[in-house]
Amino acid sequence: MTKPEVRTLRDARSLTALAHPFRARMMDALKVDGPSTASMLAARTGQAVGNASHHLKVLAEAGLVEEAPELARDRRERWWRLVSAGTRWSSLELEDDPAAGAAAREAEALGLRRQVERVQAWMANADSDPQWEDAAFATQHWMRVTPEELREVAEEVVAVLMRWSQREVPDDGAEREPVHVFARGFPCQP
Repeated sequence: MTKPEVRTLRDARSLTALAHPFRARMMDALKVDGPSTASMLAARTGQAVGNASHHLKVLAEAGLVEEAPELARDRRERWWRLVSAGTRWSSLELEDDPAAGAAAREAEALGLRRQVERVQAWMANADSDPQWEDAAFATQHWMRVTPEELREVAEEVVAVLMRWSQREVPDDGAEREPVHVFARGFPCQP
């Protein structure tokens, strides 16, 4: 079973594994859909099964996914799941490892590109469902804070998002779609 905590990454191997677009998509698919086989992930992402299988092995070697043998119906079927509920890293903790620092910067850049691409895709198709268009939101705020206060803001925002992402989904017949929510806070001038 996926551990509920967010894992802090401190090595180049795991950060390099995350800095690959297809592996990042597979991690997202496992987060949204839960444990899956390489065939299921290939179908979900439009990739070849062999490609999905290879990248699952890379993610497993990096300690980001693990096999879920209890889900297999026979000895040939291999199920995979996330090791933890999420990942994080600290640039300060990686200062002594240039390779890990470079991998962290690339993983962060990939994450930002993927967030922008998702927003652009949503905006291009937002008028397809008025209810979702009305429910979707974007927000930005300017604040004057210290680094410690920004950490407090981050902890509060993350706690709200974690509460919603880890909740037990009600069995009330309502159709629920995967929704991507992201927030960033950083020093910036207008």
